[in-house]
Amino acid sequence: MGERASTRIERDSFGPIEVPADRYWGAQTQRSIELFRIGTERMPEPLVRAFGVQKKAAALANMALGELDAKLGAAVVRACDEVISGKLVDHFPLLVWQTGSGTQTNMNANEVIANRANEMLGEPLGQRKPVHPNDHVNRGQSSNDSFPTAMHIATVAEIHDTLLPGLARLHEVLQAKATEFAGVVKLGRTQLQDAVPMTLGQEFSTYATMLGEDEERLKEAALLIREINLGATAIGTGINAHPDYAGLVCRRLAEITGIPVVTAPNLIEATQDCGAFIQLSGVLKRVAAKLSKVCNDLRLLSSGPRAGFGEINLPPRQAGSSIMPGKVNPVIPEVVNQIAFEVIGNDMTVTFAAEAGQLQLNAFEPIIAHSLFKSVLHLTKGCVVLADRCVDGITANRDALRASVERSIGIVTALNPYIGYAHATDVAAEAHASGRGVAEIVLERGLMTAEALAEVLRPEVLTRPRALPARKLA
Repeated sequence: MGERASTRIERDSFGPIEVPADRYWGAQTQRSIELFRIGTERMPEPLVRAFGVQKKAAALANMALGELDAKLGAAVVRACDEVISGKLVDHFPLLVWQTGSGTQTNMNANEVIANRANEMLGEPLGQRKPVHPNDHVNRGQSSNDSFPTAMHIATVAEIHDTLLPGLARLHEVLQAKATEFAGVVKLGRTQLQDAVPMTLGQEFSTYATMLGEDEERLKEAALLIREINLGATAIGTGINAHPDYAGLVCRRLAEITGIPVVTAPNLIEATQDCGAFIQLSGVLKRVAAKLSKVCNDLRLLSSGPRAGFGEINLPPRQAGSSIMPGKVNPVIPEVVNQIAFEVIGNDMTVTFAAEAGQLQLNAFEPIIAHSLFKSVLHLTKGCVVLADRCVDGITANRDALRASVERSIGIVTALNPYIGYAHATDVAAEAHASGRGVAEIVLERGLMTAEALAEVLRPEVLTRPRALPARKLA
């Protein structure tokens, strides 16, 4: 163990406190470190970067309105740029587990930016001058509009920059498999029982379509997140902010991020309502449920290799057992299933946190942020690993699939328009009881000619709509 790093003294309303000498945070951050020793989950880095964006926009707006000295404001902006770049991420040590309004994280940002700005101006750390964390960096703001605004900015960015590309990658690979397997005939199933023929390509195209739909739902949810409450200050009345600040700071945010953020029409409502986060979390849950369904199917279709469905082969990735030699498990789908379970649980957390808000503020936003960013990150990684380490390498057991169609009782469904439901039911029952083929029994009973039967039961014909002859059934 090395020697303990030297410290400096910083002060707040509770008095002096020792802070590591080489850290840019101050007294309030240090008190939070010592008070909330719960878990290890730090505030997500995208949220930290978004605080840099939010504070930069505020400084630019306040300078333009004459509320912040140009020299001090310029130093604040330069410090904010370092936060945005990630250079100062190690100076944001706070955990998710803190006051529900995110006040400590907001003050962490104020203290880091103020101390760094003062250092740029040639002043020592910890003096809180000439740049003061509250009077200058937090000018015209409250944790109650700063923290949610940072959440909104970071969330929109993460959706567009990470999750949507991840989903698009999986969508692309699934669609490629749908094309590759377009001519592979197989038997469909309902309630795990034999149904009617389809192609493996049709099966994979449904997975691609499901995820394509969710890409659109995510884009719609992100539109709601673009509405911010910056300028609301404490409860939405805008106390201590310049009358023109809310509109101007919103424009500055849009310029910095490229995100077309808009000021909420009712800032009091926006300061207490987390409905947009509930909506987004619900869409993330929807994505998770669909991904899990796809993985369930892949595990079933690849089950075996001798005593299961054995219709497709997943690329082997690692040994599956410490006791059974040669066993290979569907490890990638299993991982993604577990991610889905977590995301569904995170949605419940977000729902409860949003519901628990009281009066003019929701005081549970840190856990909302933590849950959302975990879901976005893990879903993104899950989509990419499923696409690249599993779906892209799937192969089909083509001969086995075709044989299952040819010996299936389910193909009798295609005979309904020709021999009637009653005859088809009798044929199915006899085929099941005797183990004989459907075609053999139909011909034996004289219900159809061999030529007509062969045409109707062509597997390729069975997998798409076709015009039926107009005839009266016996």
